[in-house]
Amino acid sequence: MSRISASSTMSRRSLLKAGGAATALVSIAGFPSRLLAADPIKVAAVYTVPFEQQWVSRIHKAANAAKDRGDIEYVATENVSNTDYERVMREYAEAGNKLILGEVFGVEDAARAVAKDYPETAFLMGSSFKPDDAVPNFAPFDNYIQDASYLSGIIAGAMTGKANIGMVGGFPIPEVNRLMHAFMAGAKEMNPAAKFQVAFIGSWFDPPKAKETAFAQIDAGADLLYAERFGVSDAAKERKILAVGNVIDTQADYPETVVASALWHFEPTLDKAIAEVKAGTFKAADYGVYSFMKAGGCSLAPLGTFEGKVPAEVMAKVAEKEKAIKDGSFTVEINDAEPKSS
Repeated sequence: MSRISASSTMSRRSLLKAGGAATALVSIAGFPSRLLAADPIKVAAVYTVPFEQQWVSRIHKAANAAKDRGDIEYVATENVSNTDYERVMREYAEAGNKLILGEVFGVEDAARAVAKDYPETAFLMGSSFKPDDAVPNFAPFDNYIQDASYLSGIIAGAMTGKANIGMVGGFPIPEVNRLMHAFMAGAKEMNPAAKFQVAFIGSWFDPPKAKETAFAQIDAGADLLYAERFGVSDAAKERKILAVGNVIDTQADYPETVVASALWHFEPTLDKAIAEVKAGTFKAADYGVYSFMKAGGCSLAPLGTFEGKVPAEVMAKVAEKEKAIKDGSFTVEINDAEPKSS
């Protein structure tokens, strides 16, 4: 492909098709096509928020790990507005990327329309919706980390003194709702008297607004916060109460504040997609299952500075439940309904 003259009048998509035909001819000539599977595939990502935002940071981390081990070439664009999302997707598809990642919660229809126009490109997109056979190259994923959220809730239920827990989320959509419900279930199991203040800030990345919302919950009696968004742990730190993190481990930044975190590991999801693209078997499937704990897609972060501060009997319960989740004898309920204050 790199030897084709830049002055060629063929479209980029035509060049890609020609390249595919040439590869087929090489295989027919007697060269085993599986040798090409070792070559890195071109992967691009389109993000609506900064790379450091919790959710996107985990995708970005997994993609860079795949790049470092030579499985993929990787480029990405952050802070893409919903109105510009389709254009950036198309540019990456035209550039010959074989797999495109992103989160299309606000641009679902447009993203699936783009995928229809590029049937030879695989699209792995964060989405609240299910696979559609009408778009066979578009596979949705989601951060189904309810297992780890439930375990973090057990710790929260044990560590709250007032049984009053504040919860600040971005939007009340399934991927947020299910984590909150799982956390609440864990907290109630450990502390049946637990009550919850639930609020949503209407943004995926607005730390000041999240912080102010958390302050209001503290003023209303919360002595522990569920930090689904950045900014919440800052409020907890300033008011000297505890917080439980979500998706990433921020304890290094809040060593006296973040007692536990539910971690999302995107590597199993991405590695499955890379393998399918290389094998030519990528299809419209629900990749959310690779975020489950038994698939290695989530875990409870190490307690770090809170090691020994959480009662031993509580951690024994956490270990018991974790084992049951992994062996299938216990299933954390997936509840996508909007959680309410209680």
